[in-house]
Amino acid sequence: MTAIDIREDLTMRAPTLDDIDALVDLINTLSLREVGAVLVDRDHMVKEWTAPGSFNLATDARLLFDPQGKLIGEIEMWNEEPLVHPQIWGTVHPDYHGLGIGAHLFAWAEARAALEVAQAPPEARVAAQTSAHHSNTCAAELFRRHGYQLIRRFWRMRIDFDPDCPPQAPVWPEGITLRPYVPGQDDHAVYEAVEDSFADHWGYTRDPFDRWLHWMTTDADFDPSLWFLAVDGEDIAGVVLCRPRMPEDADLGWVRTLGVRRPWRRRGLALALLRHAFGALYRRGKPRAGLGVDAANLTGATRLYEKAGMHVSRQWDVYEKELRPGVEITTRSLAETLDD
Repeated sequence: MTAIDIREDLTMRAPTLDDIDALVDLINTLSLREVGAVLVDRDHMVKEWTAPGSFNLATDARLLFDPQGKLIGEIEMWNEEPLVHPQIWGTVHPDYHGLGIGAHLFAWAEARAALEVAQAPPEARVAAQTSAHHSNTCAAELFRRHGYQLIRRFWRMRIDFDPDCPPQAPVWPEGITLRPYVPGQDDHAVYEAVEDSFADHWGYTRDPFDRWLHWMTTDADFDPSLWFLAVDGEDIAGVVLCRPRMPEDADLGWVRTLGVRRPWRRRGLALALLRHAFGALYRRGKPRAGLGVDAANLTGATRLYEKAGMHVSRQWDVYEKELRPGVEITTRSLAETLDD
């Protein structure tokens, strides 16, 4: 490719909702090269860009266009409460790799993230984070050049169902019954159960209710009949919240959230919920199911998923760069949460 002067030949501007289709094409062009599948659709991007919170298209994202007006790069900086870990996400068209475009976009995002330091709680440690698929060695090198260190790995895990044999039936702990989620009636109770369950998750901070509800219920594939609540009397002990498909694979059922509150752990409830989810997706005709998990999950979730017959199918790597030293206020160890 002919050499490009990034500042002279390319145009950078803030995005609008009218740019979503072009951005979806850009992201999926790269993901097809990396993992052989599309990862986002229009519905996903609309939900992301209209989520309640502090993200602002005018100030927190930039698009980069070539001289012919083709979208070739995009960068975003997200910083939600408690404003201690600005998240940087970016994409460069694979035909334009190696030209310094990623570094140019990343420098913009870092400068934008630096402005957020003053918004964090006074004593809190502030560190920017970014991530990439494990196979993206170019991105990993870019991150390292900018002073980022690998701190965490996340897996996508999958199970392929035997078409001639249903998944193993769940065995419920004594005193636990299962009931369906009732939209409107159960929203706040499910939200509280999820937040309690994930307080032990690495990097946890409490998500505002309206933001959680937006992410969980506003896409076209939201199916409340695939949300299941394990109850002990009037208390929700655990939940498994599924969706019937993923953008990349209509035949992949997705276990979006699986959580058990502390008082009900180590009784087999998580495995029972997972097996119930597998059975529900199998009965819908899904040949496989998947979920995402922290590879070093603090509560041992990866061992549970392996026991249920799942295997690792992909890996994303998370990198971090400290912007200001201080007290880390997100969950980093199980001991921290048990001392609360």
